[in-house]
Amino acid sequence: MLVNIIKSMRPKQWVKNLLVFAALIFSENLLELSKLLRVFGAFVAFCLVSGAVYIINDIVDRENDRSHPKKRLRPIAAGELPILPAMLAAVVAMVLGIGGGFYLDWRFGLVISGYFLLQLAYSFLLKKVVVLDVMVVAAGFALRAIAGTYVISVQISPWLFVCVILLALFLALAKRRHELLFLEGGGISHRSVLGKYSETLLDQMIAVATSATVITYCLYTIAPETVHKFGTHNLILTVPFVLYGIYRYLYLVYRREEGGAPEKVLFTDLPLIISIVLWLLSVVLILYF
Repeated sequence: MLVNIIKSMRPKQWVKNLLVFAALIFSENLLELSKLLRVFGAFVAFCLVSGAVYIINDIVDRENDRSHPKKRLRPIAAGELPILPAMLAAVVAMVLGIGGGFYLDWRFGLVISGYFLLQLAYSFLLKKVVVLDVMVVAAGFALRAIAGTYVISVQISPWLFVCVILLALFLALAKRRHELLFLEGGGISHRSVLGKYSETLLDQMIAVATSATVITYCLYTIAPETVHKFGTHNLILTVPFVLYGIYRYLYLVYRREEGGAPEKVLFTDLPLIISIVLWLLSVVLILYF
């Protein structure tokens, strides 16, 4: 049963929670062990809370999931994890995550509580509202980034928060596009909001989000406050890695139809992995050495 509980918490999705480390890196505190440990604790707290949300979502959607070719294999939909133990596991994970959040910092506790409530609202209502559904997904990413600043009491540029929101919008819209095409290809309807989108609309929205992400990041690297804070103009040198990563993802979405599971792409597409690693290494080298 424990294995099925962990599966239902979707460990592959926890990569999203790595965003809490953004504040640590861009505040030039990556090499401070005490702050690194606090951020790691924040990461664990978000994994527990997001895992609880995934379990609750699977309980709510279990009937629809049983008609989906892939989601029917999830433990709750497949009947391998009974509802009562699943709900108990969700409550325990939620209490541990939020409780740990308040232990780390009361502001972090409030943010992670807000994240939990937002995700519950998404599971029960907001995922059915066109446009707002993807905006809520983006807001979840932004809350992770904000939470990372509170747990170590630092501030980072608003430009970075905007970049996070826009990039999350891009990924969410690409996922909606994949789901829409999948349904039109003969799949079973499992997300009602898709009927309110069209391929053309999603393509336009993806183009806007993609362009805005690149422009915002470029402006951040050359902004006077960024140059003054880090004492260098060299962050602009990280832009090519960002461009390549986004272009590569667009290629995967439009040519390989792989946009349905961003977390899977991040673990399996070698060129994309290399571009992310090179971007991260270049940022660390520029800011710390």
